[in-house]
Amino acid sequence: MFIVEGNIGAGKSTFLSLLRAACSDFSIVQEPLHNWASERYGQSLLEEFYKKPERWAFTIETFAMIARSLDHVKYQKNPGSPAVLERSIYSGHYCFAQNGLQEGYFNEIEWAVYAQWAEFILHQQCKPPRGFIYLRTTPEICHTRMQKRARSGEELVSLDYLRNIHVRHEKFLITKEVLDLHLHNVPVLVLDVDEDFHTSDAAFKQHLAKTIAFIEENHRK
Repeated sequence: MFIVEGNIGAGKSTFLSLLRAACSDFSIVQEPLHNWASERYGQSLLEEFYKKPERWAFTIETFAMIARSLDHVKYQKNPGSPAVLERSIYSGHYCFAQNGLQEGYFNEIEWAVYAQWAEFILHQQCKPPRGFIYLRTTPEICHTRMQKRARSGEELVSLDYLRNIHVRHEKFLITKEVLDLHLHNVPVLVLDVDEDFHTSDAAFKQHLAKTIAFIEENHRK
């Protein structure tokens, strides 16, 4: 199992859609965004979080962790073709939830409850992936792309928030300074995607070749 990570607006969904079309041998699992971004529960949890993060951080981060862990456990048991998942329990915890804690979005009781669930899922239920694929972008590029795609609620996301999430991705995937030891040896493929690979066939082919080589090498291990 491999996981595609990156900031909001990095191009993860587009990348996986193109990867699915190019590599039928891979099982592509895109983020279950409809669970928290649509009005499945009479409201969009994601939009409510952007409006009032101190009210909704615990709800959305706990819900996202549960949804992602279900996919993780399902595909870690599959010994067949490589599975490539969009985002993970790891970025959810190390990037988004930890940022929420620092920004004061969780109260003490909420964080204690969330942290207990995270400890159980991260260390007892989910095995480390074979590799991470990091779509690395500048926060400014992410902000521009978000404005262009104009998803409901994303107009509320500030550039400062994207900068905070970028820093946490760097600590998670590049310097690995926030990771537990059992994740330190997971290999990371870094793809610089400031150039729009959706409109540049040459750029996507370069990323595709690196991704296939990375997956094939580490899947065999």
